[in-house]
Amino acid sequence: MKTLHSNIEGAGTPFLILHGFLGMGDNWKTLGTRFAENGYEVHMIDQRNHGRSFHDDTFSYEVMAEDVKHYCDHHGLTNFVLLGHSMGGKTAMLFAAKYPECVSKLIIADIAPKHYPQHHQDILKGLSSLNFKAMDSRGDADDQLKATISNKGIRQFLLKNLYRIGQDDFALRINLPVLVENIEEVGKALPENANYNGEVLFMRGEQSGYIEDIDMLQIHQHFPKAKLVTIPNAGHWLHAENPDGFLEEVMTFFKYEFVLKGIFTIFRSH
Repeated sequence: MKTLHSNIEGAGTPFLILHGFLGMGDNWKTLGTRFAENGYEVHMIDQRNHGRSFHDDTFSYEVMAEDVKHYCDHHGLTNFVLLGHSMGGKTAMLFAAKYPECVSKLIIADIAPKHYPQHHQDILKGLSSLNFKAMDSRGDADDQLKATISNKGIRQFLLKNLYRIGQDDFALRINLPVLVENIEEVGKALPENANYNGEVLFMRGEQSGYIEDIDMLQIHQHFPKAKLVTIPNAGHWLHAENPDGFLEEVMTFFKYEFVLKGIFTIFRSH
């Protein structure tokens, strides 16, 4: 079985980060470095068909969760922090439900366990229409994407997937044909019987509509000890739009867990 590609930084408690749809582990470089500075061995992972990880015709949350398990076995990782954003959050939810003994802390960024309707049509259309032979630079690719994607920030995010093949041609790191064919998989809900009883931090962007207040009912069905925090001045890419706020909430969550364990130890000793 092939092992996922990752960038590993720091030393200490293992901390795995799973990116969102059409992203890659490098999207988390800034925050990954800051987590590493706080005593964690940070694994910024590329999920299958993304980044520098392997391409495969099979694409579902079930196989992506198994990819993470294989990665952990390969690197000898146990009792680690697991953070997932968007699609990566769904992978992280399922992994924690299947392998709760592996996860010490679970953090889910701007995604709920519910079903989401397909809403990436314009993005996939734009990426599929790229004419690599007609571009000499990243700027040329950006100009082509403008026809279907007006948001400059989204275009810049997508174009991180662009790379040169040799000197005269470009390609995308994502396995676009497979992602287009399996796009309905991305919005699928967490299975009804998937549960994790550990402490979970759900985070949402103040300007994002991915997690609504009413979604906490379903969240608590799967994750009874979940708490929700809102990151101000941020949308769906909350970790990039407000990294300071994101880091502060995560570190507060870690300290809260530490205090709880300390209190439990004191009571048990008496």
